[in-house]
Amino acid sequence: MAKSKPRGLKWRSSTLFIVSTVGIGLFTDLFLYGLVVPILPFILQERVHLPDDRIQSHVSGLLAAYAGASVLSSPPAGVLADRLPTRQLPFLVGLTALLLATLLLFLGQNVAVLTVARILQGISGAVVWTIGFALLLDTVGPGNLGKTIGSIFGFISIGELAAPVLGGVVYKSAGYAGVFGLGFAIIAVDFIMRILIIEKKTAAKYEGEDGEASNGGASQPEQDGEDGHEETEEDPLIRKEESQEYKIPPDLPRVVRSFPILYCLKDPRLLTALLLAFVQATLLAAFDATIPTVAEEYYNFDSLKSGLLFIPLVLPYLLLGPIAGWAVDRYGPKPAAVIGFGYLVPVLILLRLVQSGGKSQIIVYCALLALCGLGLGIIGSPSIVEASYVVDMYEKSNPDLFGPNGPYAQLYALNSMVFSSGLTIGPLVSGALKDAMGYGNMNLVVAALCLLTAILSVIYVGGKPAMLKKRRG
Repeated sequence: MAKSKPRGLKWRSSTLFIVSTVGIGLFTDLFLYGLVVPILPFILQERVHLPDDRIQSHVSGLLAAYAGASVLSSPPAGVLADRLPTRQLPFLVGLTALLLATLLLFLGQNVAVLTVARILQGISGAVVWTIGFALLLDTVGPGNLGKTIGSIFGFISIGELAAPVLGGVVYKSAGYAGVFGLGFAIIAVDFIMRILIIEKKTAAKYEGEDGEASNGGASQPEQDGEDGHEETEEDPLIRKEESQEYKIPPDLPRVVRSFPILYCLKDPRLLTALLLAFVQATLLAAFDATIPTVAEEYYNFDSLKSGLLFIPLVLPYLLLGPIAGWAVDRYGPKPAAVIGFGYLVPVLILLRLVQSGGKSQIIVYCALLALCGLGLGIIGSPSIVEASYVVDMYEKSNPDLFGPNGPYAQLYALNSMVFSSGLTIGPLVSGALKDAMGYGNMNLVVAALCLLTAILSVIYVGGKPAMLKKRRG
C-alpha cells in the first residue's frame, strides 16, 4: 500500500474501541441532557426569577426544546451519514454543537438563552444517535445489534443515573462552575475518542484483506444468517412465503426512490417498531419532567434530594440492559416488547398511590420508581432491533435500491426523529396532565398508552402470530 498506516490502527479500528466510542458519545449526550433536569426548577427560580406557578410549564418547555430540535435535525443527519464517505466527521460536528450548548447553559441568565442551549443540545443528540447507531451496525452487524445496544444502554444508563444525582450534589456544593466543569471534562474525553476512532471500512484501505481491521463495512459481520440475526428453523419458510412482500416496485415517485426508507413505512411491523421507540421516549421524558417537581411539591426536596430520586428509576437499566438485549437477539423483539410494556401498565397505575407526606411516602415512591425502572430496562432494545430486521429484509429484496451504504443511516435518522418526538411530547403532555388532573391520573393515561403498545406488539412485532395467520388463511 502507498499510504502509511496510522499509528495504533489495529486498536483504533477494533470493535471494542469503536463500540466504546459510540457508547461514550451516547453517554455524553444523555449525561449533559440530564445534568440540569433536577436543577431546572431551581435555575428558573433563582437565576431567571420565574414565579412558582410557571415553573412546571417552563421545565417541560426546556425539555421539549431539546427534543424538538432533535426531531428536525434527524433527517439531515441521516442524509449526511449516507452521503459522506466517513461517519467520523458528522460525529465530531455533533460534539461541537454540544460544546457550544454547554457553554450557553453555563452562561445563560434568561429563558431565551437556555432555550437556545437546549436546541443546540437537540441538534447534537440527533447527530450522535443517528450516526452512532449506523456506526454500530457497520461494526457489529445486525446479528449482534441487540446485545450490543443492550450493553450500551446498560452503560449509558449510568449517564442518566449519574447526571441527575451529580447535578443535584455538585450544584448544591459547588454551584454552576462545578456542574458544568464536570460536563466540560466529559466532553473532552468524548472528543479525544472521536478523534482517535478509525472506521473499519477506512482501516480496510490500509490493511487490504488481512488483519482484524479489514473486517470493515456492514456486510462482514452478517454471518449468522441472511437477516443478520441467528438463523432459526422458521426463517427459511418465512422468507419463501413473505419475500415478495418486501419487493419495492420500480414505478415509484422520485422522492420515494431517492429516500426508499419512506416506502418501508407502509410496513406495519416497522411502524410498530417506531411506536415502541416513541412510547419509550415519552415515558423517559415524563419521568424527567415530573420527578423533580413532585419531589419539591410533595416532599419539599432540594436539588440534591431530587437528583437522588432518579437512582431507583435508572439503576435497573444498568442491570437489565445487557440481559434484555441478549434475550432480544436470542428470542426476537416480540417477547421483550410485550412483557416490558405489559408489565409497565399495572406499575404505572400504582403510582396513583404516591402522596405527599413523610418518610413512609418517600419509600413508597422510591419502590414504585424502581419497579418502573425494571420495565424501562426491558423495553430498551426491541424497537431498534425490530426496525433493523424489517429494513434489512427490504434491502435484501431490493439490493440496488438503497445505495452502497444501505438504508441504515436513514432508518436510524427516522428512529431518532420518532424518539425525539416522544421526548418532545412527553414533558409537554405529562406536565400539562399533571397540572390539570394530578400526578396519579397523569400516570393512568401513560399506563393506557403502554397497554395499547403491548397489544400492538403482540399483533405486529416479529410478524403476526401464527394463530392470526392461520385464521387469515
